[in-house]
Amino acid sequence: MQITARALNRATLHRQLLLERAPLDVADAVRRVVALQAQEPASPYLALWNRIHAFDPAELDAALAGYEVVKSTLMRVTLHAVHAADHPVFWAAMEPRLRASRLGDPRFTASGLTPDDVAGLVPDLLAYAAEPRSGAEIEGWLETRLGARVERQAWRMLRQYAPLWHAPVGGPWSFGTRQSFTAARVRPPAAADPGRAAEALATLIRRYVEGFGPASVADMAQFALVQRTRVRAAVAALGDGLERLEGPDGEVLYDVPGAPRPPEDTPAPPRLLPMWDSVLLAHAGRSRLVPADHRAAVIRMNGDVLPTLLVDGRVAGVWRRIDGGVEASPFHPLADGVWDALEEEAAALVAFLADRDPLVYRRYDHWWAKGLPVAETRLLGG
Repeated sequence: MQITARALNRATLHRQLLLERAPLDVADAVRRVVALQAQEPASPYLALWNRIHAFDPAELDAALAGYEVVKSTLMRVTLHAVHAADHPVFWAAMEPRLRASRLGDPRFTASGLTPDDVAGLVPDLLAYAAEPRSGAEIEGWLETRLGARVERQAWRMLRQYAPLWHAPVGGPWSFGTRQSFTAARVRPPAAADPGRAAEALATLIRRYVEGFGPASVADMAQFALVQRTRVRAAVAALGDGLERLEGPDGEVLYDVPGAPRPPEDTPAPPRLLPMWDSVLLAHAGRSRLVPADHRAAVIRMNGDVLPTLLVDGRVAGVWRRIDGGVEASPFHPLADGVWDALEEEAAALVAFLADRDPLVYRRYDHWWAKGLPVAETRLLGG
């Protein structure tokens, strides 16, 4: 069976709850979309605001405070918010990649510590972090435990490898610059067991396809940032649990049998996506949602992914919150009806942010100062 590019777009948007806001609670929604990128504390909140009907940010506050939804370094070696029940298998799937990238990093190896040292150190670290500990407290514990000063970069590599969760510290979005950490409540399986890692990756790949598919091997490898050889083995292990499709350019795509694939003419309402929205980064072929001629404007060279206007299911511009409302800047002219829908979204976003962080993402305004290829700019939602 062949699937068109537009049908592929609609399938992913449907699974990511971006065709229609769903009446789900926070935990169910996070599990449905698999993972939310969380480098910027506000982004999981804005991601769910785009996806959940009548989303109350206090629900995410409570889910994070109660460790029902947890924030940890996982896929692509970046911070994600995931359901706590998913963390053990996601961490186990990512462990080989985390080990190679963090414990093999020159900033870590310069400390003199080895992976064998870490294997003996991590259980004690997790025991110490059974209750939330500040970064400074853990650094002090490490120095006492090792009998030597630990460079901050080495500690950073270690905490990104170990199965630690970020503990909420308050503020408008539960996390701020003052970081605190706690041990994962359910410990992932032993890192040294490659069979467990392979089994866990197969589970992660199936969940990824459910949440972002249909997808190619290259897409799967991009989502997790793991070697394609590991992904191919995971796909083979899933066997009949995945079906094959032919993509728009003839590439092999995989999907879960019976997964929803809406008609390609299904309407896709405008959305104001947050920085680093997962749907923009989950495929090797970014053109599923990001037109090739807009990619450099949206995904910056340093890795920043700007807040975007999603129009007819594809990135059509950027937005930022400024005094007076939401500044919307499309890369090409938009129809009056689209502007009307964006006005409604912007007014709702202004109200959503009012009691939390009215000028969210303001520290990224330098990208606008440097110039963006916009066709026009309008102030909405004021």
